[in-house]
Amino acid sequence: MSMERLDFAVALAEKAGELGLDYFRKLDTLTVTRKGHQDLVSEADRNVETLIREELAKAYPEDGILGEEHGMEEGASGYTWVTDPIDGTANFVAGIPQWCVIIACVHQGQVIVGVIHDPVAGETFKAAAGHGAFLNGKPIRISDSQSLSNGSVGVGFNGRTAITDAVNVVGAVVSKGGVFFRNASGGLMLAYAASGRLIGYVESHMNAWDCLAGMLLTAEAGGIVMEQDVNHALYHGARVVVGAPGVYEDLREIAESSFAPLEAA
Repeated sequence: MSMERLDFAVALAEKAGELGLDYFRKLDTLTVTRKGHQDLVSEADRNVETLIREELAKAYPEDGILGEEHGMEEGASGYTWVTDPIDGTANFVAGIPQWCVIIACVHQGQVIVGVIHDPVAGETFKAAAGHGAFLNGKPIRISDSQSLSNGSVGVGFNGRTAITDAVNVVGAVVSKGGVFFRNASGGLMLAYAASGRLIGYVESHMNAWDCLAGMLLTAEAGGIVMEQDVNHALYHGARVVVGAPGVYEDLREIAESSFAPLEAA
């Protein structure tokens, strides 16, 4: 069942990505005003999510859907789809080709399907629980790095939690001889961690639609993922720490010492 849903999610993410890419290309034709770009991105976000919701409703009418733009629609089947139509909107607005479409599916508290599609790069990262993780059909593996000094750590930053969270993490990573990486798309950075491009990723709080797919990808690629209550995360988001087995403990300690307590987040 999860493989059927995975194939569907891949095709849907790629279709949604084409629509997003149409909008992205239109940015060049606009008079360059911040507001004009912002309006176009808002329209793209809404319309890409509408496309995803319509296709899901046709294929799986009993399933629930949670999306960044239109909130939660409860379902009766026990399956819930979670989507961010354009993750990395700040990049999108600025014309930076680093954004993605994210689709995950949750069943009984477990993420069973995760897809992260980067239309500009033509890259589709996918995973189904228990079946491994893939990039454009080829298996991916987490980094074999044994040290923070070997590879880069993705660091997420959001406006919802203490400003010191990200600053502290960057300081801690650098002080341990590491390098930090940020491209303003949490989804892509998680996909990069899963595929060994980054050695890990940390963020004090992510919404479900940004992180569930990437956490599944990372776990299926052999990485270690901080345990989550997925049902809680659907409504409240989650703290995210993922990493290669050789650096995960270091990253977990950095997160614990750098982030404000979860209750305060």
